[in-house]
Amino acid sequence: MYIDTHMIITAASLLTAVTAIFSVVFAVYRWYLKQNRQDEEIEKMKSEQCLLTYGILACLKGLKEQGCNGPVTEAIDKIEKHINKQAHDQEG
Repeated sequence: MYIDTHMIITAASLLTAVTAIFSVVFAVYRWYLKQNRQDEEIEKMKSEQCLLTYGILACLKGLKEQGCNGPVTEAIDKIEKHINKQAHDQEG
């Protein structure tokens, strides 16, 4: 078997095509992993935000017990409505 320039060019083009396909597959896989990491981070942030909301609600309720009214009562109502709305949206 004689190796000529045509065979070398064919082998090089085949190697280039395989490398290009592998690069695209690898890029898609890395994008998929990045999306999963972002989803995990978003869930952590949501959990932390939920804790902070409950903490603020507890502080506002403590202020209301001490006699603070007006904006405190309005804020408590708004936070409780928001929590209820979020709970019902997640059930559906």
